Amino acid sequence: MLSLWGFTVLVGILAVQRLWELNLSRGNENSMRERGGFECCPDHYRVMVVLHISWFVAMLSEAWYFRTVPPLWLVIAGVLGLASGQVLRYLAIRTLAERWSTRIYVVPDAPLIQHGIYRFVRHPNYWGVILEIACVPLIHAAYGTSILWSLANLFLLRYRIRLEEQALKNSTNNSFS
Repeated sequence: MLSLWGFTVLVGILAVQRLWELNLSRGNENSMRERGGFECCPDHYRVMVVLHISWFVAMLSEAWYFRTVPPLWLVIAGVLGLASGQVLRYLAIRTLAERWSTRIYVVPDAPLIQHGIYRFVRHPNYWGVILEIACVPLIHAAYGTSILWSLANLFLLRYRIRLEEQALKNSTNNSFS
């Protein structure tokens, strides 16, 4: 079983990974702007940042406060969910390459990505995030965080996907609003 300190280190590694991804995203955004790209619908982004930061804080707080030891099968399910989420997210990042961003960016006249993981899965990055937000807290029995943040994430992703779909639709019609 993963100790509470081991879980804390795991969460810390994931936080550092997210910071690295933000840096990668900023570089990709600069590259897209150089090719005429621009950000669409930025207003929701703050809510997404708050959701993700609070997820880290909540799962650590819950794990340390309650110090519940999860059953082994739940730890295994949590680790498998984390691993699956990582695979989906990094396949999406790799496939999108310089077009991957944590924000909604559109590069006019750029073709829709339909290769790589996108041949098989729609929104693989979001499926990966869904798995991680639901499963990582289970590794140390942070059940409340798993449930509440999963619900909040689902509402936010539903909204964000609609924004992305509209941005992509507008980019193919060359009618941006």
